[in-house]
Amino acid sequence: MSVPPLDSLSRLSGVFAVLKPVGWTSADVVRKVRGVLCTEMRSRGAQIRRRSVRLGHGGTLDCKASGVLVLGLGTGTKQLHGLLNTTEKRYRAEGMLGKATDTHDTDGKVTEEKPFDHVTEDIFRQTLDTFRGEQMQVAPIYSALKVGGERMSDRLRRGETVEPKPPRAVVVHALELLTFNPPHFQLDVTCGAGFYVRSLVHDLGHAVDSCAHLTSLCRTQQGPSTLERALPMERWTLSDIEAALNI
Repeated sequence: MSVPPLDSLSRLSGVFAVLKPVGWTSADVVRKVRGVLCTEMRSRGAQIRRRSVRLGHGGTLDCKASGVLVLGLGTGTKQLHGLLNTTEKRYRAEGMLGKATDTHDTDGKVTEEKPFDHVTEDIFRQTLDTFRGEQMQVAPIYSALKVGGERMSDRLRRGETVEPKPPRAVVVHALELLTFNPPHFQLDVTCGAGFYVRSLVHDLGHAVDSCAHLTSLCRTQQGPSTLERALPMERWTLSDIEAALNI
């Protein structure tokens, strides 16, 4: 790709998607991409500071999760609020019956253990029917939701007591069972804004008279952005981002 003139670098704007690796926070990805953009812009002769690169993400993806993370660059950051609140998201989730944790995933302490031998695939499929459509859901206390201006998860890690938020209205557009090999199962979930797949798996466990926690999560789509269109880490480069923005 030919190098664009320097005056066009300051006008890079729009939204694009990257593949977030497991173990990275959404903020980690933003910092990394911002650093790459600054380094490559400077290599082209641009005088630019890191904080002058306007970059944000369109919806937190858990550190343990991977998949599609939509980023907004320049004036594209103004589109992120709309993406966060209006676009559907799709996930591939893996869960495990028989154990529940305080974080609803593998990071937490086991808080409950119950038998699961009675849970057949038919029972599980029938139970999934009750989780489709509009729902009231309690978000995990270990989450990015804030109390008094601070994340609930940060307060908990300091040893503070945090009460769960009141149930919130959420919607599940589609929910399919991909595999069922007890204690393990895999789901394909399409949902709206504010939905926690961790809570879904946790609640499913109790709904089949057992318990469960999330073992793996991948966001496969957010709005029009899919895994196939998202940039893997080796393509977090100025040239690839320009192409993704259709510059």
